Amino acid sequence: MTEKLYLQNSYIKETRSTLISNEDNLLEFNRTIFYPTGGGQPCDTGIIRISGKSYNVIDVIKKGDTVLHMIGSQLDASKGEVIQEIDWNRRYSHMRYHTAIHIIDAVVHHSAGKYGLITGSQIYQDRARVDFDFPEFSRELADRIIEDSNLVIAQKHPILIKEMTSEEALAIPDLARTEPGRELIRKLNIVRVIEIVGVDAQADGGTHVNNTAEVGKIQLSGIESKGRRNKRMNILLDTQ
Repeated sequence: MTEKLYLQNSYIKETRSTLISNEDNLLEFNRTIFYPTGGGQPCDTGIIRISGKSYNVIDVIKKGDTVLHMIGSQLDASKGEVIQEIDWNRRYSHMRYHTAIHIIDAVVHHSAGKYGLITGSQIYQDRARVDFDFPEFSRELADRIIEDSNLVIAQKHPILIKEMTSEEALAIPDLARTEPGRELIRKLNIVRVIEIVGVDAQADGGTHVNNTAEVGKIQLSGIESKGRRNKRMNILLDTQ
């Protein structure tokens, strides 16, 4: 089992760890700051230093409770102390976009008109998309959602990481907004929750900023129709 430091603090950029195993350049450490691909968020990349040499981490994979790190060149060592360093610009961009998606989800979900349901999302380093199940959708409605989301950002809400039992999580309405999400909560002993104070809370395993102000301004770069009810919103964030 890998201790996942990224779940405790998304701002850790460098740490020491111990190499446990190396199989075909897939490395396992006792703990890691590297986020593995999952939940619509890409993995971290970066470097590891061991025995005086540096190696590029090109992919990170979660396998059960273990996180495996793929490196781009041959590592001779089988065990030893390692320095891990993530590509911070990539990580921080993912954090900002992930929090932006949560804010959009909150605006959509808590709207008086109950616009619709977010069905999925995908984060990239320089953009993101959000998919909806909407009975009606238009550029005007999308613009309104983005405007309301930017108002939330400007209010500078703190963002907290909380943990609770599965029973506690299931007792909170809408902590998971899809049946697969609720089913996942039922299987977990401890549920990680991201709370945008005064705005929203969701079960989530990704990395986020500490305050909505860090997200910056959301820009709507386009909308797409993926079917009668399936709609897509593409967003960009101001560069920081």
